[in-house]
Amino acid sequence: MTATLDQARAVREEDAFDIERVDTFLKQHIDGLEGMPAVQQFPGGASNLTYLLHYPGRDLVLRRPPRGAKAKSAHDMMREARVMGALKASYPYVPAILARCDDERVIGQDFYVMERLGGTILRRDLPPELGLDPAGVRTLCLGFIDRLIQLHQVDATQAGLKELGKGEGYIARQVSGWSERWRQAATEGSDPCEDVMAWLDASQPAHDNASCVIHNDFRFDNVVLSTDNPLDIIGVLDWELATIGDPLMDLGSSLAYWVQADDDPVFQSFRRQPTHEAGMLTRREVVATYGERTGMDVSRWPFYEIFGLFRLMVIIQQIYRRYALGQTTNPQFAGFGDAATYMGMRCRRLIAGKG
Repeated sequence: MTATLDQARAVREEDAFDIERVDTFLKQHIDGLEGMPAVQQFPGGASNLTYLLHYPGRDLVLRRPPRGAKAKSAHDMMREARVMGALKASYPYVPAILARCDDERVIGQDFYVMERLGGTILRRDLPPELGLDPAGVRTLCLGFIDRLIQLHQVDATQAGLKELGKGEGYIARQVSGWSERWRQAATEGSDPCEDVMAWLDASQPAHDNASCVIHNDFRFDNVVLSTDNPLDIIGVLDWELATIGDPLMDLGSSLAYWVQADDDPVFQSFRRQPTHEAGMLTRREVVATYGERTGMDVSRWPFYEIFGLFRLMVIIQQIYRRYALGQTTNPQFAGFGDAATYMGMRCRRLIAGKG
């Protein structure tokens, strides 16, 4: 995370925590820490919160849920840390976990601390100082796909990972589960989207493609590029939603964020990663490349694409509900209700074959 590309900022008042308590806990679990850390907050991320702890001679990264989240909800920090610890040996791009805390007396919530990976995290636009021409951008994009494929090839039966899965029926559980989450996240005036949910239920494949480790939030702003070679992805972050599931569901979740150069202006306004750049593959090309490199049948892709968008719509609406209820005052969430409405409309266009 370079200072120029992923600058940590002052901690928002509502996201502050007791630094002295955290420092005391960390010095009991991590050798060699000295002094009191300077604490800043990374601006990326709309779910869990990420902080930079700058000790003299060493930087650490702390992850915690947003205030008001329940410990055993989708913001389960201990689960995320366990997944990362179990996956590290087979998928070396996972940051090392250094400490876990489930004692709520420290900051009122579970949290964990990991190593800080030195490198570049891409945000909305591709920094010109990386010096990537369209050929280089294409190489970066193909490397991104390969990192996802490598994850899907990890042995999901090994200890610490196999416990994540619930067996056959992943797709069906996801369709029903995210539909229920949508209904629970409703706010005044939100789109019921019962037609979209009915289509997903009727159109889902009868069987999963495979059972493998999936990230469920695989995006350019969750990968770290080497400072020496920006074409080399050296780290993958944000394992909150990782599980054992269907790989095409993972790809669909990833491409829900993939805004390309010819998308409509509203979808363009949602862009958080440089997938519009010359040299980037289109969504259709990404799917074809994934199918070619894995040998997987991608002929039923429309279901996975629409489910990925629906799932993102639910996540957006869940965040907006927290804002509407006053559980966060972060102004960036004020427009999330309208964004969720747009995503429902986008799903309908794809269902109608007009995407």
